[in-house]
Amino acid sequence: MLFTDEKLILASSNQGKLKEFKQLFQARGVHVLPQSQFAVDDAEETGLSFVENAIIKARHAAKISGLPALADDSGLEVDALRGQPGIYSARYSGPEANDASNNAKLLRALAQVPNEQRTARYRCGLPHKGGGEGAIRDGREGWPVWRRHHGHPLRAQ
Repeated sequence: MLFTDEKLILASSNQGKLKEFKQLFQARGVHVLPQSQFAVDDAEETGLSFVENAIIKARHAAKISGLPALADDSGLEVDALRGQPGIYSARYSGPEANDASNNAKLLRALAQVPNEQRTARYRCGLPHKGGGEGAIRDGREGWPVWRRHHGHPLRAQ
């Protein structure tokens, strides 16, 4: 089994992610704890890919807490925009970005793109840093980009 430790630090300040990971690992008997409980601040994401940024975050939290850490970095890659917003998905519309402003900017950028070329994928890098080398997962899920906002594509509406 990949996660055999009783405690696992989530290298994120995102409360939604914390809730989701707690639910996922509860059945395995793994207690997912927030990095803030161990005075771990957010690591600077200086990587050039989702996996690199997630590794930076997991290593940072594991080093400071002394416990195994799990991190993710994820976002949207749009083919017509040559993979953008990519690793900049969360801040695509600027320093004060939020989901609504990011979605609005994306729809504006794709306004003249024909439906058949509006393909994209959600991509997630998910490393685990434990006592050893750790493990990495890099997943993708594709779908078309609609012409108007339809809600979060990975959550039931």
